[in-house]
Amino acid sequence: MRKRTLILEDGMTFEGTAFGSDTTTTGEVVFQTGMTGYQEMLSDPSYCDQMIVLTNPLIGNYGINREDYETTRPLAKALIVREHCQTPSNFRSEMSLDAALQDLDIPGLSGIDTRQLTRHIRSKGVMRGRLVDGEFDLAAELVHLQNAPIETDQVKRASTERAYIIPGAGPRIVLVDFGAKLGIVRELVKRGCEVVVVPYDVSATEVLRYRPDGVMLSNGPGNPKDVPTAIPMIQELTGKVVIFGICLGHQLIALAHGADTFKLPFGHRGANHPVQDIRTGRVDITSQNHGYAVDEQSLRDTVLEVTHLAINDGTVEGIRHTTAAVFSVQYHPEASPGPMDANGLFQQFLEEITKQQEVSHA
Repeated sequence: MRKRTLILEDGMTFEGTAFGSDTTTTGEVVFQTGMTGYQEMLSDPSYCDQMIVLTNPLIGNYGINREDYETTRPLAKALIVREHCQTPSNFRSEMSLDAALQDLDIPGLSGIDTRQLTRHIRSKGVMRGRLVDGEFDLAAELVHLQNAPIETDQVKRASTERAYIIPGAGPRIVLVDFGAKLGIVRELVKRGCEVVVVPYDVSATEVLRYRPDGVMLSNGPGNPKDVPTAIPMIQELTGKVVIFGICLGHQLIALAHGADTFKLPFGHRGANHPVQDIRTGRVDITSQNHGYAVDEQSLRDTVLEVTHLAINDGTVEGIRHTTAAVFSVQYHPEASPGPMDANGLFQQFLEEITKQQEVSHA
């Protein structure tokens, strides 16, 4: 058993046991409150460059399988748990969490008080951390941590490099991949859609060449302001095709129409976040994973209006364009993992496409 220590940039340390890869790594430390779905969390591209702290105390008990990945190349920097199971038991299990992390070259840390770490992040805000093995010089490691460059190319690394098509007999949906979860693709394919997945830096002209019935702007990692190429693309597509944005796509729609975004103290990451549709009063329990949010005040002089708010902190969870067929949500209707309350938004997207087609043919 190897000693491994998490060093936070404020000098606090958590000593535990190493598992997974032997890589020394640095990343933003965030916590996730979901009770299940550790494989989906680990492989969610939105966790690019982040160290994921799982608050559920026992992780790995049902192993890892090939079907539940949300991307083929996870980009998380580390997985931090209270206890990891070394002997998983499930008929779908193909390998242990430890073995999977070794294959993916992602280090793991277990045997620490994840409750204490989570409370620390909640009180101090998210911060960068560094995982080191064995003995270390704290002062030197803090200097290294504080001088480590802040990456801004997460979306580029998470996105597909080339466009590809998943055949279907239904509406043609262009999915702009800012770091899309495979769960989004699955939901579209389940509804018979033909899905054209394109890179994050695609132009509006290129999107329109595919003659799409609708455009979906995916989730993704990092700061939305680090994706400036998306702004003119969204602006040019607005009014020409139905647009549905999820998570990062939601934030980019806001920026494209003159609103602003800001970084949350510790983000929303979990499968139990209540969101209210302010038009109907309905409350859904949602799956969320985001560190930035749309500034509600900045929406006031734009063509956008708020449709959903977070019950816990009142932040914006949904917006829509007042004259064009454009809407978005901050949470994840595809779940993966999490509740299915918001799954109907995919059907709403397709119904809006049908509505727009009927108008154009009238």
